Amino acid sequence: MRVCICSLALASLASTQLVSAAPVAGSAKLIGRDDAAAIQYVPGSVDWDKVDWSQVNWSAVSWDAVNWQSVFSSEQPPIYTSEALVSSAQSQPPSVAPAPPSVVPQPSKTASAPVPTSVVPTSVVPVPTPTSVVLPPTPTLVVPAPAPTSVVPPPSTPTPTPTPTPSPKPQPSSSPNPSPEPVYTPESTPEPVTSSAAAPEPEKPASSGSLWGLTYSPYNTDGSCPDVGTVTSQLQKVAGVTSNIRLYSTDCSQLRNALQAISLSNLNLGIHAGLWISDGDSRMQSDLDEFIAATKQYDSSLVKGVSVGNEDLSKGMSESTLIGYINQVRARLQSEGLGHIPVYATEQDAHFTKAIAAVCDVVQVNIYSIFDSIFTSVDSSVKSVIQRADNIKNNVAGGKPVRFGETGWSSAGSTGPSPLSLASEIAYVQKFKCAAAAAGYDYFYFEAKDALWKKGQALSEQSFGIFGSDFVQKFDFGLLNLC
Repeated sequence: MRVCICSLALASLASTQLVSAAPVAGSAKLIGRDDAAAIQYVPGSVDWDKVDWSQVNWSAVSWDAVNWQSVFSSEQPPIYTSEALVSSAQSQPPSVAPAPPSVVPQPSKTASAPVPTSVVPTSVVPVPTPTSVVLPPTPTLVVPAPAPTSVVPPPSTPTPTPTPTPSPKPQPSSSPNPSPEPVYTPESTPEPVTSSAAAPEPEKPASSGSLWGLTYSPYNTDGSCPDVGTVTSQLQKVAGVTSNIRLYSTDCSQLRNALQAISLSNLNLGIHAGLWISDGDSRMQSDLDEFIAATKQYDSSLVKGVSVGNEDLSKGMSESTLIGYINQVRARLQSEGLGHIPVYATEQDAHFTKAIAAVCDVVQVNIYSIFDSIFTSVDSSVKSVIQRADNIKNNVAGGKPVRFGETGWSSAGSTGPSPLSLASEIAYVQKFKCAAAAAGYDYFYFEAKDALWKKGQALSEQSFGIFGSDFVQKFDFGLLNLC
Protein backbone atom coordinates (compact mmCIF):
# COMPACT_ATOMS: atom_id res chain seq x y z
CA MET A 1 0.00 0.00 0.00
CA ARG A 2 1.21 3.50 -0.79
CA VAL A 3 0.55 6.43 1.46
CA CYS A 4 0.53 9.77 -0.31
CA ILE A 5 2.63 12.25 1.59
CA CYS A 6 0.78 15.31 0.29
CA SER A 7 -2.63 14.06 1.31
CA LEU A 8 -1.49 14.29 4.86
CA ALA A 9 0.71 17.36 4.37
CA LEU A 10 -1.82 19.48 2.52
CA ALA A 11 -4.52 18.37 4.92
CA SER A 12 -2.38 19.94 7.59
CA LEU A 13 -1.96 23.05 5.48
CA ALA A 14 -5.61 23.52 4.39
CA SER A 15 -6.95 27.07 4.82
CA THR A 16 -3.34 28.24 5.12
CA GLN A 17 -1.53 30.52 2.63
CA LEU A 18 1.42 28.53 1.34
CA VAL A 19 4.62 30.44 0.89
CA SER A 20 6.36 29.61 -2.35
CA ALA A 21 9.88 28.36 -2.15
CA ALA A 22 12.45 29.10 -4.78
CA PRO A 23 12.37 26.25 -7.27
CA VAL A 24 15.40 24.27 -8.02
CA ALA A 25 14.33 23.98 -11.68
CA GLY A 26 11.34 25.61 -13.31
CA SER A 27 8.88 28.04 -11.82
CA ALA A 28 5.57 27.08 -10.26
CA LYS A 29 3.59 28.54 -7.35
CA LEU A 30 1.11 26.50 -5.29
CA ILE A 31 -1.90 28.38 -4.08
CA GLY A 32 -3.24 27.41 -0.65
CA ARG A 33 -6.94 26.42 -0.70
CA ASP A 34 -9.59 25.09 1.65
CA ASP A 35 -9.77 21.96 -0.48
CA ALA A 36 -7.07 19.82 1.11
CA ALA A 37 -7.68 16.99 -1.34
CA ALA A 38 -7.07 19.14 -4.42
CA ILE A 39 -3.39 18.26 -4.46
CA GLN A 40 -2.69 14.61 -3.66
CA TYR A 41 0.98 14.11 -4.38
CA VAL A 42 4.15 16.04 -3.78
CA PRO A 43 7.34 15.24 -5.61
CA GLY A 44 10.17 13.90 -3.52
CA SER A 45 12.58 16.60 -4.72
CA VAL A 46 11.26 19.40 -2.51
CA ASP A 47 13.97 21.31 -0.70
CA TRP A 48 12.61 20.78 2.83
CA ASP A 49 15.35 22.81 4.46
CA LYS A 50 13.82 25.97 2.96
CA VAL A 51 10.34 25.39 4.37
CA ASP A 52 9.31 27.98 6.98
CA TRP A 53 7.39 25.82 9.46
CA SER A 54 6.65 28.74 11.73
CA GLN A 55 4.18 30.05 9.10
CA VAL A 56 1.93 27.02 9.41
CA ASN A 57 -1.36 27.75 11.21
CA TRP A 58 -2.09 24.32 12.58
CA SER A 59 -5.22 25.40 14.39
CA ALA A 60 -6.80 26.33 11.04
CA VAL A 61 -6.47 22.84 9.56
CA SER A 62 -9.83 21.42 8.36
CA TRP A 63 -9.44 17.72 9.04
CA ASP A 64 -12.82 16.87 7.49
CA ALA A 65 -11.46 17.92 4.10
CA VAL A 66 -8.78 15.23 3.99
CA ASN A 67 -9.38 12.52 1.36
CA TRP A 68 -8.39 9.59 3.54
CA GLN A 69 -9.28 6.99 0.93
CA SER A 70 -6.63 8.41 -1.32
CA VAL A 71 -4.20 8.35 1.61
CA PHE A 72 -4.48 4.60 1.92
CA SER A 73 -4.98 3.89 -1.76
CA SER A 74 -3.14 0.83 -3.08
CA GLU A 75 -3.33 1.99 -6.70
CA GLN A 76 -0.26 3.20 -8.55
CA PRO A 77 -0.33 7.00 -8.28
CA PRO A 78 -0.06 9.12 -11.45
CA ILE A 79 3.04 11.11 -12.20
CA TYR A 80 2.49 14.83 -11.89
CA THR A 81 4.31 17.71 -13.41
CA SER A 82 4.43 21.04 -11.66
CA GLU A 83 1.88 22.45 -14.16
CA ALA A 84 -0.59 19.65 -13.56
CA LEU A 85 -0.11 20.02 -9.82
CA VAL A 86 -1.07 23.73 -10.03
CA SER A 87 -4.05 23.05 -12.31
CA SER A 88 -5.36 20.38 -10.02
CA ALA A 89 -5.05 22.66 -7.03
CA GLN A 90 -7.17 25.34 -8.84
CA SER A 91 -9.96 23.20 -10.31
CA GLN A 92 -10.73 20.10 -8.24
CA PRO A 93 -13.78 20.50 -6.01
CA PRO A 94 -13.61 19.56 -2.36
CA SER A 95 -14.48 16.04 -1.33
CA VAL A 96 -15.74 14.63 1.91
CA ALA A 97 -13.71 11.92 3.52
CA PRO A 98 -13.90 9.91 6.76
CA ALA A 99 -12.43 11.48 9.85
CA PRO A 100 -8.71 10.95 10.36
CA PRO A 101 -7.50 8.15 12.67
CA SER A 102 -7.09 8.84 16.37
CA VAL A 103 -4.26 6.38 16.59
CA VAL A 104 -1.14 7.46 14.73
CA PRO A 105 0.77 4.52 13.22
CA GLN A 106 4.38 4.02 14.24
CA PRO A 107 6.75 5.36 11.58
CA SER A 108 9.02 3.08 9.67
CA LYS A 109 12.68 3.07 10.67
CA THR A 110 13.65 3.40 6.97
CA ALA A 111 11.57 6.32 5.67
CA SER A 112 10.22 9.61 6.98
CA ALA A 113 9.40 12.91 5.31
CA PRO A 114 8.74 16.37 6.72
CA VAL A 115 5.63 18.34 5.71
CA PRO A 116 6.40 21.35 3.49
CA THR A 117 4.62 24.71 3.49
CA SER A 118 5.78 25.48 -0.06
CA VAL A 119 6.83 23.07 -2.74
CA VAL A 120 8.51 23.77 -6.06
CA PRO A 121 9.25 20.51 -7.86
CA THR A 122 12.09 20.52 -10.31
CA SER A 123 11.31 17.40 -12.23
CA VAL A 124 8.87 14.59 -12.51
CA VAL A 125 9.61 12.24 -9.61
CA PRO A 126 7.52 9.21 -8.72
CA VAL A 127 6.37 9.00 -5.14
CA PRO A 128 8.33 6.31 -3.24
CA THR A 129 6.38 3.32 -2.00
CA PRO A 130 6.74 3.13 1.75
CA THR A 131 6.31 -0.13 3.64
CA SER A 132 4.40 1.47 6.45
CA VAL A 133 2.77 4.77 7.28
CA VAL A 134 5.23 7.64 7.21
CA LEU A 135 4.55 10.69 9.27
CA PRO A 136 6.27 14.06 8.97
CA PRO A 137 8.34 15.14 11.96
CA THR A 138 6.67 17.48 14.39
CA PRO A 139 8.04 21.04 13.98
CA THR A 140 9.70 22.66 16.93
CA LEU A 141 7.40 24.84 19.06
CA VAL A 142 4.31 23.79 17.09
CA VAL A 143 1.05 22.88 18.84
CA PRO A 144 -0.31 19.67 17.25
CA ALA A 145 -3.86 19.41 16.04
CA PRO A 146 -6.43 17.73 18.30
CA ALA A 147 -6.86 14.00 17.84
CA PRO A 148 -9.66 13.03 15.41
CA THR A 149 -12.58 11.02 16.72
CA SER A 150 -12.86 8.31 14.09
CA VAL A 151 -10.25 5.66 13.36
CA VAL A 152 -9.21 4.07 10.10
CA PRO A 153 -6.34 1.70 11.14
CA PRO A 154 -3.68 1.04 8.55
CA PRO A 155 -3.19 -2.55 7.46
CA SER A 156 0.54 -2.36 8.03
CA THR A 157 2.63 -4.32 10.52
CA PRO A 158 4.61 -2.10 12.88
CA THR A 159 8.27 -2.78 13.39
CA PRO A 160 8.79 -4.40 16.81
CA THR A 161 10.79 -2.47 19.35
CA PRO A 162 14.01 -4.32 20.23
CA THR A 163 14.46 -5.31 23.85
CA PRO A 164 17.69 -6.23 25.65
CA THR A 165 18.41 -9.91 26.01
CA PRO A 166 18.83 -10.86 29.70
CA SER A 167 21.14 -13.56 30.92
CA PRO A 168 19.34 -16.85 31.44
CA LYS A 169 18.29 -17.66 34.96
CA PRO A 170 20.02 -20.52 36.69
CA GLN A 171 18.35 -23.85 36.09
CA PRO A 172 17.15 -25.82 39.13
CA SER A 173 19.38 -28.84 39.49
CA SER A 174 16.44 -31.07 40.34
CA SER A 175 14.56 -30.48 37.07
CA PRO A 176 15.58 -32.03 33.71
CA ASN A 177 13.16 -29.82 31.74
CA PRO A 178 14.39 -26.52 30.35
CA SER A 179 12.90 -23.44 31.93
CA PRO A 180 10.72 -21.04 29.87
CA GLU A 181 12.27 -18.02 28.23
CA PRO A 182 13.07 -15.42 30.88
CA VAL A 183 11.15 -12.16 31.15
CA TYR A 184 13.50 -9.25 31.36
CA THR A 185 13.12 -6.80 34.19
CA PRO A 186 15.84 -4.24 34.95
CA GLU A 187 15.94 -5.03 38.65
CA SER A 188 15.53 -8.79 38.41
CA THR A 189 17.87 -11.05 40.36
CA PRO A 190 18.70 -14.69 39.67
CA GLU A 191 16.58 -17.26 41.42
CA PRO A 192 18.54 -19.46 43.85
CA VAL A 193 19.30 -23.03 42.94
CA THR A 194 17.38 -25.26 45.32
CA SER A 195 17.37 -28.95 46.00
CA SER A 196 14.53 -31.14 47.17
CA ALA A 197 16.88 -33.04 49.49
CA ALA A 198 16.85 -31.93 53.11
CA ALA A 199 20.18 -30.58 54.38
CA PRO A 200 21.73 -32.63 57.20
CA GLU A 201 21.81 -31.10 60.66
CA PRO A 202 25.39 -29.98 61.42
CA GLU A 203 27.00 -31.22 64.57
CA LYS A 204 27.39 -28.38 67.03
CA PRO A 205 30.40 -27.57 69.18
CA ALA A 206 29.64 -28.10 72.85
CA SER A 207 31.29 -24.81 73.78
CA SER A 208 34.08 -22.54 72.61
CA GLY A 209 37.45 -24.26 72.53
CA SER A 210 38.00 -28.01 72.95
CA LEU A 211 38.26 -28.53 76.70
CA TRP A 212 37.64 -25.99 79.43
CA GLY A 213 40.81 -27.00 81.27
CA LEU A 214 43.56 -29.64 81.62
CA THR A 215 45.63 -30.70 84.56
CA TYR A 216 49.34 -30.45 83.79
CA SER A 217 52.25 -32.14 85.55
CA PRO A 218 55.46 -31.23 83.69
CA TYR A 219 57.81 -33.90 85.07
CA ASN A 220 59.97 -35.87 82.69
CA THR A 221 59.36 -39.60 82.27
CA ASP A 222 62.23 -40.37 84.65
CA GLY A 223 60.77 -38.01 87.23
CA SER A 224 63.33 -35.24 86.67
CA CYS A 225 62.45 -31.59 86.24
CA PRO A 226 62.00 -30.29 82.67
CA ASP A 227 63.68 -27.10 81.51
CA VAL A 228 61.73 -24.03 80.42
CA GLY A 229 62.15 -24.98 76.75
CA THR A 230 60.42 -28.31 77.31
CA VAL A 231 57.61 -26.66 79.25
CA THR A 232 57.19 -24.06 76.52
CA SER A 233 57.02 -26.72 73.82
CA GLN A 234 54.44 -28.72 75.75
CA LEU A 235 52.28 -25.74 76.65
CA GLN A 236 52.23 -24.62 73.04
CA LYS A 237 50.50 -27.93 72.27
CA VAL A 238 48.26 -27.68 75.31
CA ALA A 239 47.10 -24.21 74.23
CA GLY A 240 45.68 -25.81 71.10
CA VAL A 241 43.18 -27.83 73.10
CA THR A 242 42.36 -25.70 76.14
CA SER A 243 42.67 -22.22 77.64
CA ASN A 244 43.19 -23.23 81.27
CA ILE A 245 45.75 -25.44 83.04
CA ARG A 246 45.87 -26.68 86.59
CA LEU A 247 49.19 -27.15 88.40
CA TYR A 248 49.64 -29.04 91.68
CA SER A 249 52.80 -27.52 93.06
CA THR A 250 55.57 -25.00 92.51
CA ASP A 251 58.47 -27.48 92.65
CA CYS A 252 60.82 -27.84 89.68
CA SER A 253 60.05 -24.15 88.99
CA GLN A 254 56.93 -25.34 87.17
CA LEU A 255 54.86 -22.23 87.96
CA ARG A 256 57.71 -19.90 87.01
CA ASN A 257 58.44 -21.84 83.81
CA ALA A 258 54.76 -21.88 82.85
CA LEU A 259 54.43 -18.13 83.42
CA GLN A 260 57.54 -17.47 81.35
CA ALA A 261 56.38 -19.78 78.53
CA ILE A 262 52.94 -18.17 78.40
CA SER A 263 54.32 -14.64 78.56
CA LEU A 264 57.09 -15.01 75.98
CA SER A 265 55.05 -17.16 73.57
CA ASN A 266 51.87 -15.13 74.06
CA LEU A 267 49.83 -18.26 74.75
CA ASN A 268 46.15 -18.05 75.54
CA LEU A 269 46.40 -19.93 78.80
CA GLY A 270 45.34 -19.11 82.32
CA ILE A 271 47.12 -20.81 85.21
CA HIS A 272 45.29 -22.28 88.19
CA ALA A 273 48.20 -22.90 90.51
CA GLY A 274 48.61 -25.34 93.40
CA LEU A 275 50.42 -25.56 96.72
CA TRP A 276 51.54 -28.97 97.95
CA ILE A 277 50.66 -29.41 101.61
CA SER A 278 50.68 -33.19 102.02
CA ASP A 279 54.31 -33.17 103.17
CA GLY A 280 53.74 -30.79 106.06
CA ASP A 281 54.02 -27.13 106.93
CA SER A 282 57.59 -26.65 105.69
CA ARG A 283 56.69 -27.78 102.20
CA MET A 284 53.57 -25.65 102.25
CA GLN A 285 55.59 -22.56 103.19
CA SER A 286 58.19 -23.26 100.51
CA ASP A 287 55.54 -23.57 97.83
CA LEU A 288 53.80 -20.42 99.02
CA ASP A 289 56.99 -18.36 98.88
CA GLU A 290 57.75 -19.55 95.35
CA PHE A 291 54.18 -18.88 94.30
CA ILE A 292 54.37 -15.26 95.46
CA ALA A 293 57.79 -14.64 93.91
CA ALA A 294 56.87 -16.12 90.52
CA THR A 295 53.51 -14.37 90.38
CA LYS A 296 55.09 -11.01 91.13
CA GLN A 297 57.86 -11.55 88.58
CA TYR A 298 55.35 -12.07 85.76
CA ASP A 299 51.87 -10.80 85.06
CA SER A 300 49.78 -11.79 88.08
CA SER A 301 46.61 -11.65 85.97
CA LEU A 302 47.75 -14.88 84.34
CA VAL A 303 47.17 -16.63 87.65
CA LYS A 304 43.45 -17.34 87.97
CA GLY A 305 43.51 -19.06 91.36
CA VAL A 306 45.43 -21.26 93.77
CA SER A 307 44.43 -24.56 95.31
CA VAL A 308 45.67 -25.29 98.80
CA GLY A 309 46.46 -29.00 98.59
CA ASN A 310 44.80 -31.83 96.69
CA GLU A 311 42.61 -34.50 98.32
CA ASP A 312 44.26 -34.01 101.68
CA LEU A 313 41.16 -34.85 103.70
CA SER A 314 41.07 -38.15 101.80
CA LYS A 315 44.69 -38.71 102.87
CA GLY A 316 43.85 -38.23 106.52
CA MET A 317 44.34 -34.50 107.11
CA SER A 318 41.91 -33.03 109.58
CA GLU A 319 39.30 -30.54 108.50
CA SER A 320 40.63 -27.91 110.90
CA THR A 321 44.21 -28.24 109.62
CA LEU A 322 43.08 -27.78 106.05
CA ILE A 323 40.96 -24.78 107.01
CA GLY A 324 44.01 -23.31 108.81
CA TYR A 325 46.15 -23.64 105.69
CA ILE A 326 43.51 -22.02 103.52
CA ASN A 327 43.18 -19.04 105.84
CA GLN A 328 46.95 -18.68 106.14
CA VAL A 329 47.44 -18.58 102.37
CA ARG A 330 44.68 -16.04 101.87
CA ALA A 331 46.11 -13.72 104.54
CA ARG A 332 49.57 -13.94 103.04
CA LEU A 333 48.36 -13.13 99.52
CA GLN A 334 46.45 -10.13 100.80
CA SER A 335 49.54 -8.82 102.55
CA GLU A 336 51.55 -9.26 99.33
CA GLY A 337 49.05 -7.34 97.25
CA LEU A 338 47.73 -10.50 95.60
CA GLY A 339 44.41 -10.66 97.40
CA HIS A 340 42.51 -10.70 94.09
CA ILE A 341 43.60 -14.32 93.47
CA PRO A 342 40.93 -16.84 94.56
CA VAL A 343 41.96 -19.37 97.22
CA TYR A 344 40.31 -22.76 97.70
CA ALA A 345 40.81 -26.43 98.50
CA THR A 346 40.41 -29.37 96.12
CA GLU A 347 38.84 -32.51 97.55
CA GLN A 348 37.02 -35.66 96.56
CA ASP A 349 33.27 -35.11 96.54
CA ALA A 350 32.76 -37.77 99.19
CA HIS A 351 34.97 -35.83 101.64
CA PHE A 352 34.07 -32.23 100.84
CA THR A 353 32.39 -30.64 103.82
CA LYS A 354 30.30 -27.52 104.30
CA ALA A 355 32.96 -26.14 106.64
CA ILE A 356 35.63 -26.46 103.96
CA ALA A 357 33.29 -24.93 101.38
CA ALA A 358 32.67 -22.00 103.70
CA VAL A 359 36.33 -20.89 103.57
CA CYS A 360 36.80 -21.50 99.85
CA ASP A 361 36.23 -18.99 97.05
CA VAL A 362 35.48 -21.90 94.71
CA VAL A 363 34.27 -25.40 95.58
CA GLN A 364 36.61 -27.57 93.51
CA VAL A 365 35.88 -31.31 93.59
CA ASN A 366 37.54 -34.38 92.08
CA ILE A 367 34.94 -36.84 90.82
CA TYR A 368 35.57 -40.17 89.06
CA SER A 369 33.28 -42.96 88.03
CA ILE A 370 36.06 -45.14 86.65
CA PHE A 371 36.49 -46.67 90.11
CA ASP A 372 32.82 -47.53 90.59
CA SER A 373 31.97 -51.14 91.44
CA ILE A 374 29.27 -51.23 88.75
CA PHE A 375 29.62 -50.32 85.09
CA THR A 376 26.79 -50.23 82.56
CA SER A 377 27.99 -47.75 79.93
CA VAL A 378 30.16 -44.71 79.41
CA ASP A 379 26.96 -42.65 79.17
CA SER A 380 25.93 -43.85 82.62
CA SER A 381 29.39 -43.09 83.99
CA VAL A 382 29.19 -39.52 82.69
CA LYS A 383 25.70 -39.07 84.14
CA SER A 384 26.98 -40.33 87.46
CA VAL A 385 29.72 -37.69 87.81
CA ILE A 386 27.32 -34.89 86.81
CA GLN A 387 24.79 -36.05 89.41
CA ARG A 388 27.49 -36.11 92.08
CA ALA A 389 28.55 -32.59 91.18
CA ASP A 390 24.90 -31.55 91.42
CA ASN A 391 24.80 -33.02 94.91
CA ILE A 392 27.77 -30.89 95.99
CA LYS A 393 26.22 -27.78 94.44
CA ASN A 394 22.86 -28.37 96.10
CA ASN A 395 23.97 -29.67 99.50
CA VAL A 396 27.54 -28.54 100.23
CA ALA A 397 28.64 -25.50 98.23
CA GLY A 398 26.35 -22.99 99.95
CA GLY A 399 25.79 -21.05 96.74
CA LYS A 400 29.47 -20.89 95.72
CA PRO A 401 30.52 -21.99 92.23
CA VAL A 402 31.32 -25.67 91.84
CA ARG A 403 34.08 -26.81 89.49
CA PHE A 404 35.55 -30.18 88.62
CA GLY A 405 39.17 -30.25 89.82
CA GLU A 406 39.67 -33.64 88.15
CA THR A 407 37.72 -36.19 86.13
CA GLY A 408 38.90 -38.54 83.43
CA TRP A 409 39.27 -42.04 82.06
CA SER A 410 42.36 -44.17 81.69
CA SER A 411 43.26 -45.78 78.39
CA ALA A 412 45.04 -48.80 79.90
CA GLY A 413 45.18 -50.98 82.99
CA SER A 414 42.32 -51.97 85.25
CA THR A 415 40.30 -50.31 88.01
CA GLY A 416 37.41 -52.77 88.22
CA PRO A 417 34.54 -53.43 85.84
CA SER A 418 34.98 -50.22 83.82
CA PRO A 419 36.66 -50.98 80.47
CA LEU A 420 39.95 -49.10 80.18
CA SER A 421 40.90 -48.53 76.56
CA LEU A 422 41.65 -45.67 74.25
CA ALA A 423 38.18 -46.02 72.70
CA SER A 424 36.58 -45.75 76.14
CA GLU A 425 38.75 -42.75 77.03
CA ILE A 426 37.70 -40.96 73.84
CA ALA A 427 34.04 -41.77 74.47
CA TYR A 428 34.23 -40.50 78.04
CA VAL A 429 35.98 -37.21 77.30
CA GLN A 430 33.57 -36.47 74.45
CA LYS A 431 30.44 -37.22 76.43
CA PHE A 432 31.67 -35.59 79.62
CA LYS A 433 32.59 -32.36 77.88
CA CYS A 434 29.12 -32.12 76.36
CA ALA A 435 27.38 -32.99 79.62
CA ALA A 436 29.45 -30.52 81.66
CA ALA A 437 28.74 -27.72 79.20
CA ALA A 438 25.02 -28.53 79.29
CA ALA A 439 25.00 -28.55 83.09
CA GLY A 440 27.05 -25.35 83.33
CA TYR A 441 30.18 -26.76 85.00
CA ASP A 442 33.77 -25.67 84.44
CA TYR A 443 36.29 -28.48 84.80
CA PHE A 444 39.86 -29.65 84.53
CA TYR A 445 40.13 -32.86 82.58
CA PHE A 446 42.71 -35.26 84.02
CA GLU A 447 45.24 -35.06 82.45
CA ALA A 448 47.46 -33.54 79.78
CA LYS A 449 50.01 -36.36 79.31
CA ASP A 450 50.50 -39.92 80.47
CA ALA A 451 52.34 -39.98 83.81
CA LEU A 452 55.07 -42.56 83.34
CA TRP A 453 57.03 -40.61 85.92
CA LYS A 454 54.75 -42.23 88.58
CA LYS A 455 57.07 -45.16 89.02
CA GLY A 456 55.70 -48.18 90.81
CA GLN A 457 52.06 -47.15 90.43
CA ALA A 458 49.37 -48.99 88.47
CA LEU A 459 49.26 -48.73 84.68
CA SER A 460 45.80 -47.22 84.95
CA GLU A 461 47.21 -44.36 87.07
CA GLN A 462 49.85 -43.67 84.42
CA SER A 463 47.50 -43.67 81.40
CA PHE A 464 44.97 -40.85 81.84
CA GLY A 465 46.65 -38.41 79.44
CA ILE A 466 45.18 -37.17 76.16
CA PHE A 467 48.83 -36.87 75.07
CA GLY A 468 51.30 -39.71 75.44
CA SER A 469 54.31 -39.31 77.68
CA ASP A 470 56.19 -38.08 74.59
CA PHE A 471 53.53 -35.38 74.20
CA VAL A 472 52.13 -36.83 70.99
CA GLN A 473 48.34 -36.68 70.99
CA LYS A 474 46.65 -40.02 71.47
CA PHE A 475 43.64 -39.30 69.24
CA ASP A 476 42.17 -36.68 66.94
CA PHE A 477 41.31 -33.68 69.10
CA GLY A 478 38.80 -32.57 66.50
CA LEU A 479 36.52 -35.14 68.11
CA LEU A 480 36.40 -32.95 71.20
CA ASN A 481 34.49 -30.23 69.39
CA LEU A 482 31.46 -32.37 68.59
CA CYS A 483 28.49 -33.27 70.74
